[in-house]
Amino acid sequence: MTFIVCIAALCFLMYVAYKGFSVILFAPIAALLAVLLTSPSSVLPAYSGIFMENMVVFVRNYFPAFMLGAIFGKLIEVSGFAKSIVNSVVHAVGPGKIMVGIVIVCALLTYGGVSLFVVVFAVYPFAVEAFRATNIPKRLIPGTIAMGAFTFTMDSLPGTPQIQNIIPTTFFKTTSMAAPVLGTLGALFIFSVGVIYLHRQRVKAAAAGEGYGKGHTNEPAPMDLTGIPHPAIAMLPLAVVAAANIVLTRLLPKLYGGSVTVQLNAAAKPIVQPIARMLGIWAIESALVLGILMIVVLAWKRVATAFAQSTKDALGGAMLASLNTASEYGFGSVISALPGFLIIRNALSHIPNPLVNEAVSVNILAGVTGSASGGMSIALAAMADRFIAAANAAHIPMAVLHRVASMASGGMDTLPHNGAVITLLAVCGLTHKQSYKDIFAVTCIKTTACFVVIGIYYLTHWV
Repeated sequence: MTFIVCIAALCFLMYVAYKGFSVILFAPIAALLAVLLTSPSSVLPAYSGIFMENMVVFVRNYFPAFMLGAIFGKLIEVSGFAKSIVNSVVHAVGPGKIMVGIVIVCALLTYGGVSLFVVVFAVYPFAVEAFRATNIPKRLIPGTIAMGAFTFTMDSLPGTPQIQNIIPTTFFKTTSMAAPVLGTLGALFIFSVGVIYLHRQRVKAAAAGEGYGKGHTNEPAPMDLTGIPHPAIAMLPLAVVAAANIVLTRLLPKLYGGSVTVQLNAAAKPIVQPIARMLGIWAIESALVLGILMIVVLAWKRVATAFAQSTKDALGGAMLASLNTASEYGFGSVISALPGFLIIRNALSHIPNPLVNEAVSVNILAGVTGSASGGMSIALAAMADRFIAAANAAHIPMAVLHRVASMASGGMDTLPHNGAVITLLAVCGLTHKQSYKDIFAVTCIKTTACFVVIGIYYLTHWV
């Protein structure tokens, strides 16, 4: 019975997320209903002592990264840098490789620190013009954007500032550069297979006589590209974020040592921060601050007039995104404390290989919650200690655990109820019936990539 309660709570959360209801509201409801059916007297203590405490811990650790990433992405948009980057890449690849160009543009923006949702809004108008000009079916736009924005630059490439690559740092005491060889090989696998798939879909559509199509909704107005910055200037903030992240990852341990203790005045309580746990977060946050300052310096006139409203919009989006994920984290913490979860954990523990065990656990929970960061947070909060113990026994570096967890979170997360998928289809004016097939293909590719990386590690022991 307790096992059924846990599964029912997970299914209920998945259902309400798919229907578009707020996870912030329904995550605690789902968690507390599960507690009510298991131990009615524990509902209020579980809410205050487990759900809220873990939700607050998540916000404390990761909200600055959400906030700075949202501001950086919004300023990239209002400065005209996003238009410049997209326009230059689309023209550089030419009409014959326009789908590859869109994938590259999305990858550049996400790896440079722009949030996935900002990328969707920034790239969509260019994709429409390019697909219309080359008579490629519009239904292929969501799959193309998803391939560039929701896959290898989100969780595979080392150093990516996306939250899916930051969360594992606090559990495994790693950095965002964890397992650079494995991450790069995984990214190459996803990119290569993904581009081949998209090309085949385009050829298949052309052979069937299918063009861009007519009667589409949410068609953007023609873009005004007058006065956009030079692409070399537009790329500088992205380059600064990437380079600063790498440099600070190496510099901060030398500056602070193993831990840092600060006492602001004689009466204040000393602040003690272990560097290993905070290194990945501090490096990314500092890099994003430098990127924001670079945008302000390079595009002051454009940014100054829209700075107030842009930062308000960015902060609203950051608060919503972080609280959504924090609520899922609190939900997972409550579920993992119930007796029924022990059955799930013990069942998963029968997978003997520690990396496959971690990949399956994270992937399943990311799929159930429809959130890469939420599913990974739930899995690591409940099972990170067991993953670490098993990895240590098998002499597997923590960096490999980090990369596998990150890539697994970006596997089945893009099931139909995923928020990013729903947003992407809404922006494109398309339905699940029209375009989800290609997004699901992307989902299968990135799920496969996680296990490809595990296989490469055991064959070569590369990290």
